[in-house]
Amino acid sequence: MGDELPEVERNLLQRGLEYRIVEAPEPGDAEREAREALASGERFLVAVGDDVTVHEVVNGMIEDDRPVAQDAVLGVVGAGSGNDFVKTFGLPGDSSRAVAVLTGDRLFPIDVGKVTCVQDGGGERSRYFANVAQAGLGAAVLARSARAPRSLGRGGYFLSFWSTLARYRHSEVRIRAGLQEFEGRALNVVVANGQYHGEGRRISPRSWPSDGLLDVLVQTGPKSDAFTRLPQMYHGDHLPDPNITELKGRRVEVESDRPLAVEVDGNVVGITPARFGIIRLAVRLKI
Repeated sequence: MGDELPEVERNLLQRGLEYRIVEAPEPGDAEREAREALASGERFLVAVGDDVTVHEVVNGMIEDDRPVAQDAVLGVVGAGSGNDFVKTFGLPGDSSRAVAVLTGDRLFPIDVGKVTCVQDGGGERSRYFANVAQAGLGAAVLARSARAPRSLGRGGYFLSFWSTLARYRHSEVRIRAGLQEFEGRALNVVVANGQYHGEGRRISPRSWPSDGLLDVLVQTGPKSDAFTRLPQMYHGDHLPDPNITELKGRRVEVESDRPLAVEVDGNVVGITPARFGIIRLAVRLKI
């Protein structure tokens, strides 16, 4: 984000917008700064960065399953890579056009997901998420890529993908979504509030983040589906698929025969068993 900050500032000044920049270089900084800004009376928060930045700001805007401030507004200016959250709403992914959106008066209330899972050291942990969660292969790849040298850039993710896929195996899972259930072998479980994830894949095209429901996609096919289905996923044309079981519900529970990594909005947050729920219309998004 630092490389794009001068361009963001130039666009803010050009449009005569008042602003205060708060840098958040370390994990957790953006969440803390968002909460402190709301406590001091500020009501328009703009996440400048990727989906991880949006994740932190959203967590700063919600406490005890309700908005910290009912009249707060979230704006998003995509910077860097990994800007999938904004794609569901047709918002621009570049900082110049995204700043222009901030001048409008259109607001769109969105649901926010909540996950409660097991921490690696034991005990439970809860986090809110605006976009997409995964348990299984997708989260395992992300966990491995987080350990890759930063010098590899995006190459670190692809290296992690292939090395994880080579050794990954299906798990026996039991999933409850509302009144629906699934029990069987699965490679990955997606729990989606938004539609896009993983560098532009329209992984859950039937999701809509204001319908009060989470869309669950249980990927049961062979490991080769993880790459042979990619072209269709970028367009959202991979559904229906006999190797993907679709479920929907306000509450989702995922259990497995072995602990599976769980990630939300690009953050690995723990392992299964995991419970997911919806906080209705918790954030007002500037569109």
